[in-house]
Amino acid sequence: MTSTDTAAEDLAAATTDERVTRFPVRDVQLPGGGTLALITMDNGFDHTKPTTFGPRGLLGLRATLDTVTARAEAGEIVAVAVTGKPFVFAVGADLGDVGQLATRDQALAVARLGHDQFRRLGELPVPSFAFVNGVALGGGVEIALHCTYRTISTGVPAVALPEVFLGLVPGWGGAHLLPNLVGVAGALKVIIENPLSQNKMMTGLQALALGIADAGFEPADFLARSLRWAADVLRGAMAVERPQVDRDERTWQAALDAAKASADAKVGRAAPAPYRALELVALARTADRDAGFAAEDQTLADLIMSEEFRSGVYALDLVQRRAKRPAGAPDRALARPVTKVGVVGAGLMAAQLALLLAQRLEVPVVMTDLDQTRVDRGVGWVHAQLADQLAKGRLTPDRVSRLRALVTGSTSKTDFADADLVIEAVFEQMDVKAQVLAEVEAVVSPEAVLATNTSSLSITEMASRLQHPGRVVGLHFFNPVAVMPLVEVVRGAATTDVAVATTLAMAATLRKTAILVKDSPSFVVNRLLGRFMGEVSRVVDEGTPLEVADRAFAGLAPMPPFVLLSLVGPAIALHNAETLHAAFPDRFHVSPMLRRLVAAGKPGLYGPDPARPAPDPDVAALMEVPADPVVLTRDQVRAQVLGALADEARLMLDEGVVAAPQDLDLAMITGAGFSFWNGGLTPLLDRTGVAEQRAGRRFLPRGAASLPG
Repeated sequence: MTSTDTAAEDLAAATTDERVTRFPVRDVQLPGGGTLALITMDNGFDHTKPTTFGPRGLLGLRATLDTVTARAEAGEIVAVAVTGKPFVFAVGADLGDVGQLATRDQALAVARLGHDQFRRLGELPVPSFAFVNGVALGGGVEIALHCTYRTISTGVPAVALPEVFLGLVPGWGGAHLLPNLVGVAGALKVIIENPLSQNKMMTGLQALALGIADAGFEPADFLARSLRWAADVLRGAMAVERPQVDRDERTWQAALDAAKASADAKVGRAAPAPYRALELVALARTADRDAGFAAEDQTLADLIMSEEFRSGVYALDLVQRRAKRPAGAPDRALARPVTKVGVVGAGLMAAQLALLLAQRLEVPVVMTDLDQTRVDRGVGWVHAQLADQLAKGRLTPDRVSRLRALVTGSTSKTDFADADLVIEAVFEQMDVKAQVLAEVEAVVSPEAVLATNTSSLSITEMASRLQHPGRVVGLHFFNPVAVMPLVEVVRGAATTDVAVATTLAMAATLRKTAILVKDSPSFVVNRLLGRFMGEVSRVVDEGTPLEVADRAFAGLAPMPPFVLLSLVGPAIALHNAETLHAAFPDRFHVSPMLRRLVAAGKPGLYGPDPARPAPDPDVAALMEVPADPVVLTRDQVRAQVLGALADEARLMLDEGVVAAPQDLDLAMITGAGFSFWNGGLTPLLDRTGVAEQRAGRRFLPRGAASLPG
């Protein structure tokens, strides 16, 4: 037994909670003759618990490959194939186990164990095939890359190498094999660009177009057609042609330089993973497999022990576990069924809500507004979105017909009489929202829940104007509704457990991440972003150049602050800033520059292309340089703003706005796009020492960023 084998055995013995993946084999007689050994990767659970690779599972794969290798050498089989259980191919390493590794030697053993087993699929005495039948992420993509040939189902919803998003690199062959299969530009898109773009995934069709797979088949008969295709390849009736990879040094370096510039803009060298991935892809141009895989081993071992990866595991645990059971949630049994929903308003936000509610709840949804023209426009928007999804093949004609029938409009709130829940999405003004809810209360049943989509106003005050304030709950969705995962469920002073339980259950059906929040100005995300933007604006108002302030936050926020301002809209940002300043005047800065921007009707500080932000010349005239400017460096800007965030986060926890620091992090990850490799916010504040310097103590116990949330 080699030292690697011994280390692998030790890891397996130490792993007590691994959801072990098995690799059963069955023989398939191919059309035209010959036996194919079909390996199915299966952890024994349904698709809600995807297949992963842990130490014991990988040792099981080793035993399976020993058997098929012997059979191939004996001439009993002509090929080997791997596929997954229904809907899932494989999603890579068990990151919970990896995040618990205590030493670099253990991390190196995990890296080598994956390489040692996966590479055998490309080095068998017979050809190997990957039949990618479902979701394939990380090591799931890598095990397929090691095979000689690949087919993919056109219905696969997600194919990705997301490691950089979590603070790692593709370390089981992906960083070497992918650029040597699809070329450097395509590989960098998958390995770096997509993960740094909020962990963007490819579909099966997109992976096929990129060249990751050799053939694609419809889901209905995917396995049967893949087997026939494999048989044709084996007997020479099907030629597999792949474009030749351009290995010109200048071409390769140009792609690497572009990827590095993109990483700098998004990460600002605040996280090592994308830069280590660039090194591996650069090496892949000339290195053989042994050298490429050895470099991956060392890089993976380094990054597994990094604070960024530990924070990434912490963040992943938040979105996978804590999000499913919001802290402080009442008994789920209290939730009432929702069989019909009303939406007050027919503007864009209201229409987005109506579409989501109809698609996920599959119940009637009625939209109301002041006149028929507005109602027709809102319902028409929903129907147009459904037609677009039909044209793209995402919905069937029958389903589109059913959903169109579910969404209707009216100018009368009496159509809400039999609704179980009504949500208002009208103008962000207390008197308007309170009046709307009072009108709805007059026509609905005593049991109906009334929800407000306010982003900052007091639920308690709004509810106090109603006869039954206990039925009112905040249900703050983020824009765009279909994309943003978070919904803040806000409990007012009188809100009942039944109202909270009902909205939480509905949010779960909508597939949203719900966080239970105490009623307070701007709740969680907008309060933290308000402090963030207020402090950045203060820095610029005092004399620091706009470009310096904007570039100080690469690797923290998903985009520069003033690019975010353009996306949110200056008027909305000003409203939030003024709301928070009224509540906490000593901490929240309202920028005179922002007021001038809104007064001038400008959509932001930059020109029309957010991908290449450049100050709008008309806006430059609105910016005033103080008589005695205070000019800070990027590092000074970042330190000042992080200090303000630490201060605000500690105050929010002391006030009980949320139950724990983990809820702040979950909110900022899913509602504001803060990075996984920082763990959202509080692990970064702890790691940099800002938490102790500004708030007096750490937010999380030391090392907690690698533990379940």
